[in-house]
Amino acid sequence: MVLAATRLSKNGENEGTAVDFHGNPADKSKTGGWLAAGLILGSELSERICVMGISMNLVTYLVGNLHISTSKSANIVTNFMGTLNLLALFAGFLADAKLGRYLTVAIFATITALGVTLLTLATSIPSMRPPQCSDYRMQHHQCIEADGRQLAMLYTALYTIALGAGGIKSNVSGFGSDQFDAKDDKEAKAMIFFFNRFYFCISLGSVFSVTVLVYIQDNVGRGWGYGISAATMVIAVVVLLGGTPVYRFKKPQGSPMTVIWKVLFLAWKKRRLNYFSNPSLLNGYLNGEVSHTQGFRWLDKAAIAEDKDFNGDTTHRDNPWMVSTVTQVEEVKMVLKLIPIWSTCILFWTVYSQMTTFTVEQATFMDRKVGSFLIPSGSFSFFLFITILLFTSLNEKLFVPLARKLTHNVQGITSLQRIGIGLIFSIAAMVAAAIVEKQRREISVHQQTMVSAFWLVPQFFLVGAGEGFAYVGQLEFFIREAPERMKSMSTGLFLTTISMGFFVSSLLVSLVSKVTKKAWIRNNLNKGRLENFYWTLAVLGVLNFLVFLVFAMRHQYKTQKLNSNNGEEELKGFEDTEKMES
Repeated sequence: MVLAATRLSKNGENEGTAVDFHGNPADKSKTGGWLAAGLILGSELSERICVMGISMNLVTYLVGNLHISTSKSANIVTNFMGTLNLLALFAGFLADAKLGRYLTVAIFATITALGVTLLTLATSIPSMRPPQCSDYRMQHHQCIEADGRQLAMLYTALYTIALGAGGIKSNVSGFGSDQFDAKDDKEAKAMIFFFNRFYFCISLGSVFSVTVLVYIQDNVGRGWGYGISAATMVIAVVVLLGGTPVYRFKKPQGSPMTVIWKVLFLAWKKRRLNYFSNPSLLNGYLNGEVSHTQGFRWLDKAAIAEDKDFNGDTTHRDNPWMVSTVTQVEEVKMVLKLIPIWSTCILFWTVYSQMTTFTVEQATFMDRKVGSFLIPSGSFSFFLFITILLFTSLNEKLFVPLARKLTHNVQGITSLQRIGIGLIFSIAAMVAAAIVEKQRREISVHQQTMVSAFWLVPQFFLVGAGEGFAYVGQLEFFIREAPERMKSMSTGLFLTTISMGFFVSSLLVSLVSKVTKKAWIRNNLNKGRLENFYWTLAVLGVLNFLVFLVFAMRHQYKTQKLNSNNGEEELKGFEDTEKMES
């Protein structure tokens, strides 16, 4: 019955029509809405508990238990997170082309549960760790590092999790938004808050991870901490499957990459043709689902139909390898318009990755005691996620309503404005991190005392505030601005900014270590110059923000072509709620 929902509905509805799990047109009174969206969010909540519970405290395990160097440990974490988000793009293609979002989330959630189970075993079995090392031997770099066999099991577990979590990430938000009908005024209004509440919920999972799970990992055992994560993921799969009767499904509309390659191929093949003076002569213009635009005009040639293409047989006019439609061309244009903004979002996540690596390592060189209680290093990420919760709440309750009154825009703050604010916060975070690290090291070296780890709160706060704006803004931008048939792929494209951010962090760490001959980043932070690395990121952040401003000012928000009952054409823009009759 579930598979029926991935096929065209029985009554022949078009590709964008929502159906129930029998494949019949969805009954709004029995399917979709906040109940269905909430059950779906359980999968992302559990994924976040697993991934954050691992990534935020993994570097301390690699350094302290497997005796791997600080820079190499940081790269292991960032490469894991980078691969996770990169695989999201693959899962997005798979959902759009064949499986649909529901089956993709269910399958990859199961894979995630398997991966966390493997990690539980890898960290619980004594033979999977090198011999313990005394403080004296650790200070003199005499510890035995984990061997290939031990690392092989660890890597297998991590990258199984990366595969599964990537599949969840790229589809769960799109599947959740499918539970609301954008053409229904009431449900369209609810969808406005969906992305904020989506991120608020998964941030709750992150807070649980960096407090409860990290404490269990450090004080009870890694196996117990990861075992709880595995159990949580299994429960999420059961809940997701149990909610099947109340979901709305949309039929997979074919591989978006096939459409993109066909349009690019035909545009190149017909590059010598002259442009039509009137775009209405382009193939499929009159019944196009998307309004024709002037940007990337060279792609329009893919929609020029020539008689010689069909050898006099007009029945081949719909052959996509002969000629594209205006709708297909415009969909490719939408994807290309995402790329400039995509490129400027990467550095935010490079900054964010420092919160999972070097900032956690900084905490190990600081005073983490509150009375007699020793706070785990990874638990200071609590301030990151509590700030995210604060700002996502303020976005919905304060910033958006206030912005609506000032701008008369239903969105209040546009997605690009959110991203820009997030970039500014990330720059400020690196400035604060550089100042704090310099003071921490000087006090530790010259006064032989450790400063309070709560000095790290400002950088956690600033990155958290930035993420509260940037994540929601980027997710909204990539889903709203992408073609409907490419919603999962566009979510995957957004997640590749996170992926590239982590990979760029690994690259920068490797380059800095090589250029400075490991003078900036050392196992003993007191002998390094970590603040210089933070200053480098701050300077790069300023340059990146200036480029973002240029791209943002040139970006034109997507328009959608609709037909009213009297046959008039309307353009409906996401940036402006006003309707313009054409």
